[in-house]
Amino acid sequence: MIAAVAIVLGSLFVTTYSLALGDPVPRSIDAALVGDPRGDAGTVKAVQGVAENSLDFTQYASLAAARDAIDHQRVYAALDLTSTRPTLYVASAAGASVARVLEKISTVDPSVRVVDTHPLASRDPSGLDIFYLMLVGTLVGFITVFQTRALAGGLPLRHWTGFVVAFALAASLALTLVEEPILDRLDIPVLEVWGILAMHILAVASFTSLMTVLIGPWAIVPTWLFFVVLGNSSSGGTVSPPLLPAPFEFVSQWLPSGATVTSLRDAIYFPGYEHARPILVLAAWAAALFGAMLVVSYRRGTSPGGS
Repeated sequence: MIAAVAIVLGSLFVTTYSLALGDPVPRSIDAALVGDPRGDAGTVKAVQGVAENSLDFTQYASLAAARDAIDHQRVYAALDLTSTRPTLYVASAAGASVARVLEKISTVDPSVRVVDTHPLASRDPSGLDIFYLMLVGTLVGFITVFQTRALAGGLPLRHWTGFVVAFALAASLALTLVEEPILDRLDIPVLEVWGILAMHILAVASFTSLMTVLIGPWAIVPTWLFFVVLGNSSSGGTVSPPLLPAPFEFVSQWLPSGATVTSLRDAIYFPGYEHARPILVLAAWAAALFGAMLVVSYRRGTSPGGS
């Protein structure tokens, strides 16, 4: 039975990652348009061509307004038809996979200039470090809960609660310091990133703890499905939401993993333009799961630590 469950979980992992991330296809990419498209229909058609007609253009009165929309991540790109040379503005930090798709215009129509307004760090040209931070936070979050329960079982609820909070703070600080300044990979705001990762790890550890109270030894099943199979594949860390299949795109920003990736991206690459929604989503998950762990454990007269 254990082997069968492991095989099923592994198969689901391969399936979701292959379907969601294996062949990214543009579906609906928000973009700004400055100028009259009728006066330069060829350029608009060429840009739409590389994006497989997925660009959802919104007219902006000026380039400054369109650039501001990119800064606030209301759009992924802006096409300026008013300059001497048509210019496509992208932001690889907002979505590296989207930027790579749009940058193909340089080959299709060399007359279009491409400008990256928010480039990725030189040491992270694929923009994966943020995804790795979230992924490692997820893994250490649930593995530590299972190992602590197995090797240091018998902790009463009060001690387990303190352990989960202390571990979330310590692990998130360690991951933050490894990324910067130890490895010097990204120029990150340490306190903000620490807080985001702490909420994510708290959510993971609390969910895992809650499952151990509810279903005991089989807690790995819902934890794996929720955070690894669904959460990581839809997080937007490797493939931007506009390139994900519709179900994954829909849930992307409403799950802890996706909210964590977006919050980290905002903090690192868009300082001063951070969005409240991903932080609030992540905080809500962390608080709700932590509270549920306490309530269920108290009502059942037990502890996730097995006491």
